[in-house]
Amino acid sequence: MSVTFRSGVRLGALALLAAGLLAGCAGSADRLASMVTPYRADVVQGNFVSREQVQALQPGMSRQQVREILGTPLMTSLFHADRWEYVFTIRRQGVQDQARHLTVYFKDERFDRAEGDEMPTEEEFVASLGSSVKASKVPQLQASEEQLARFPKSETPPDTATAAPRPPAGSHYPPLEQAGQ
Repeated sequence: MSVTFRSGVRLGALALLAAGLLAGCAGSADRLASMVTPYRADVVQGNFVSREQVQALQPGMSRQQVREILGTPLMTSLFHADRWEYVFTIRRQGVQDQARHLTVYFKDERFDRAEGDEMPTEEEFVASLGSSVKASKVPQLQASEEQLARFPKSETPPDTATAAPRPPAGSHYPPLEQAGQ
């Protein structure tokens, strides 16, 4: 009976130790995850349409003229041949996501009207690309004399002037053919 009790105590102590180690690792992982963020690739879909482009549209323009001003629409539909959809989305790391939508309507193959989100000017759009949601803190990259004193001094490298000169690499090549052939 005493052997079972001792092995039970050992097993319990081992389980307690394992739980403590796992709890310590979980805390370290959380701290590490808050310090390191993975890279997210920029995702840009559709055509950016500026306020200036929308203002350039005039009733009665042909589809080709509209395409020259706004670019190729992201979506056209066989069921709704009288309209084009311009959708623009951009997702960048550290910057708030942007999404805009514009629908262009045609009547008898001529531009009739445009409806959708209020489009930014080109200057406003460029300014929105440069603003980031959070600024990262730049770490201090300078060591104090006390911190440097903790590391052993490195030996001075040998003087290159007194070292034996080496022949240049690749100065001797074996013959391509064997002698006598």
